[in-house]
Order: sequence, then structure tokens, then C-alpha cells
Amino acid sequence: MALDKNVKVLVIGAGAMGAGIAHVAALAGHPVYLYDTRAEAIDKGLGGIAKDLDFLVSKGKLDSAAREATMARLTAVTDLDAASDAGLAIEAIVENLDIKQKLFLQLESLLGDEAILASNTSSLSITAMAAVLARPERLAGLHFFNPAPRMKLVEIVSGLATDRAVANTLYATAKAWGKVAVHAKSTPGFIVNRVARPFYAEALRVLNECAAEPATIDAAMRECCGFPMGPFELMDLIGHDVNYAVTRSVFDAYFGDKRFTPSLIQYDLVLAGRLGRKSGRGFYAYGADVAKPAARTEAPATAERSVTAVGSLGVAEPLLARLEAAGVAVTRKAGPADAAGWLEIGRGRLTLSDGRTAARRTAEEGLSNLVLLDLCLDYATTPRVVLSRADHCGLGAWHAVVGTLQQAGLTVSRIDDVAGLIGLRTVAMLANEGADAVLQGIGSAADIDLAMRFGTNYPKGPLSWADQIGVRFVARVLHNLREHYGEERYRVSPLILRKSHNGDSFHE
Repeated sequence: MALDKNVKVLVIGAGAMGAGIAHVAALAGHPVYLYDTRAEAIDKGLGGIAKDLDFLVSKGKLDSAAREATMARLTAVTDLDAASDAGLAIEAIVENLDIKQKLFLQLESLLGDEAILASNTSSLSITAMAAVLARPERLAGLHFFNPAPRMKLVEIVSGLATDRAVANTLYATAKAWGKVAVHAKSTPGFIVNRVARPFYAEALRVLNECAAEPATIDAAMRECCGFPMGPFELMDLIGHDVNYAVTRSVFDAYFGDKRFTPSLIQYDLVLAGRLGRKSGRGFYAYGADVAKPAARTEAPATAERSVTAVGSLGVAEPLLARLEAAGVAVTRKAGPADAAGWLEIGRGRLTLSDGRTAARRTAEEGLSNLVLLDLCLDYATTPRVVLSRADHCGLGAWHAVVGTLQQAGLTVSRIDDVAGLIGLRTVAMLANEGADAVLQGIGSAADIDLAMRFGTNYPKGPLSWADQIGVRFVARVLHNLREHYGEERYRVSPLILRKSHNGDSFHE
């Protein structure tokens, strides 16, 4: 059951996160104490809340009376003793375990026995935080995302000693506050900051192999896969010092697990002070007169009048309807039962990537003029496709494929022959990480998908995406990536293997 609205909420720390959390609690109807050691920080925090509320009023999302009532529920305090009647205390202070432990020891002695203690930490162990308390069961994580008033997700994080009733109360309270709540176990990165690592890591790996430039990779992830921002744009926005630190903390916390290995490219940016937007330069340069680089796009080519679809194209099947709508005749032929289908376009063969390079597939399958297609969220509506071609694919065959896809209204970007291309390898690795999180009891499949959709605005939960393209296919892609690189980084989650063998999905 959610906390009654009469329960007073104490928020410790009046910075951006603390003020945002205070905003959410006060708007939901709770009396809120906003505490900071510096009065000027509280004034700034309250000013920010007032500005946010004024914005909501200007957009017709809040009336003036509700705005005034919300502000009236906020009380500034610079002495914790003045908030001793709070029933929920949420800390949003510096990410330092010792400092947080000292604060919670103070709160434990100050607040009533029934008061709940919560940390907004994004990376520190709730188990360690609670270990110093006489009653560690009353402490849980209540992880909001920035900006708290607008981001829907809240992770309810249980440490080893957290009382399930406490976690359930926080879960119900977060939902009553209009948030999407998920349960998570206290492990490095919780759900979002762990499962999201491949979104950055695979893009950095593709860049490290010089297979594509940041602008092309970003366009692929935005336009083809539906992510709100590309990985390089997002890292520049977050700040490379912050993003690198999170990656490094997860890597260290998992005792150097190769899956979370930080990137030397990003480390160099940190060393150079190229931190992204806040420093004026990261992967991109920022300024009033600076033009953003364009994605690599193929020049117009001549389309074929007809193509042949051999077997099923799987998730790429909607391409056939787009070709037909553009006036390209499509002939369908049965294909081998145990192999992926393909499109014969002039002398070229177009097929969906399975994690192998075009060079390897050409050698293993005795093919010629092979072109690989990257994963898209929806081939019926995608404005762009990403292709790679085998080294021995003729230019005539390549241009026939490019021109025919352009005839269907698609912008074509070519990248080098890298295993798994861009979208496919990223989505497969996100699903792999999500599956391991389920396997290790960090969260349910439903909560993993909710967390990634509402904590990062992904277009689809990674496990739902795995269901859509097929868990067996995801397993094959990951197996091929591991075989290609020979690295532990691409090991297949045992849960993906199990579901692959059984023919099961993550959401039955």
C-alpha cells in the first residue's frame, strides 16, 4: 500500500535530483521538507521547482491553484532535527558510500521507528549502505532518473536485508506519484545502468574498428532502430566523464568482467577534457557556427525493375511490400527450410545479417555479390537502412541493390564489413544483458523491459525485441559474434540458450 499523503517526506540534498524528487512528492500531495546544509542551494532548488510548475501551468497541464498548493507543501530546512516527524527520508547527496552511511546512521536515530529510509543512488550498494544500521531492513533504493519530474521510471532497489514490505510500500508510493516503478536487486548498475552498457559499448567497438563514423552510427540507431538519440550523441549529452565513470564502476564491481570493459576511445576523450556538450567538444564539436557531420549516404543508383524473394526474409519481410508499392515487381520462390531467405536484386544477393561478416558468409556458403542488411525496428516505416558488402561483391551488383532500395524510398548507408553491423549487434547484446539480469534475479523480464523503455526511452524493451526477432536468432547472432571475436564479452546468456533450445520467448 502506498504511503498516505499525510506522511511527510524529507528529501536530503537540494541539487537537481533532490529538488526534482521534492517536486514529485509535493505535487503528489505530500508535505515535503527540502534539506541542504546550504541555504542558497535550497533557494535555488525551490526556485527551480517554481519554474517547472510555472511551465506546467503555461502548457495547461496544471492549474494555478494546484501550483500554489504544491509550493505551499514545500518547507526549507537547514537543520535535520526540524524534520524529525518525516515518515520517508530520501537522500540525494554525493555518491560516496561513507558519507551516505553516516547520514543514514543520523537519520536512523532521528526519525521514528516506522520511517522508511531511501537512497537515490545510481550505483552504490544498498546492502553496503544499510550494513551500518541497527535496522537495515528499513533501507531501500528509490532511484529516480534525471530530470525526476519528467522521467517516468523509478527503480525500487532491495538490498540483502531490505524488508519486502518496505520495497512494496515504496513501489506502490512511486506508482501513486505517477511513476513507472520496477523492483530491482542491489547489484552493480541495478537494471538500467547495467543493461544499457552495450548501447554505448557496441557503438564504440564499431568505431574502434573504423567501420563507420559517429554520425552514421547515430543515424542508424535513431532512424533504423528507433532510439531517441544515437549512442555518440547521448554520450556527448551525458558527459564522457560521467558515462566513462559509470562504465568503469560497473566493470570494477563485476571484478573485471570483459562484457563491461571500458573503451580506450572514451578514456582518451576524458583525458583530453573533451567531455561533450558541457565542454564544447566530444565526439562532435558544439557551438553556434558548428555544423553537425552528416551520416554517410550512398549516391543515387539505378533500380532493378524486378527482384526475386527466396524463402522468408523474417523480420525484414515488410521490405517486399515497400518494393511492390514503389513499382518493383517481386517474384517469390521457396527457399531452403534451414536457411534464412534472401532477395536476388540484379546480380546481388541481399540478406539479413546473422552476426557473421559478409566475407565469412561468402566463404562458408560459396556465395558471390553478397550484401548484408542491418536490423531495423520496423522495415515498413524505416527511412534508412544500413548495408555492408562482401569485399568481392561487384560494384554493379552493389549499385543494383542500393538503387532498388532507394526506389522504395529508403536512404542507404554503407558501413564496412563488421560482424553484426550496428543495430543487430547492439540489440542482441542488450537482450543478452537483459536476459542475464533476469537469470540472476535482478528483475523480472517485464520489469527489465519497463525499466529500459521508461528509464532510457528505448523504443522497445530488449527482451520484447528478442521475442520479436526470435530468441533462437538472437542466440545465433551472439554465438557468431563470440566466434568472430573469440572474446568472453560475447558469451551467450544461459537463459537465452535455454529459451532457444525450448523454443520459448521471454513474454509468453
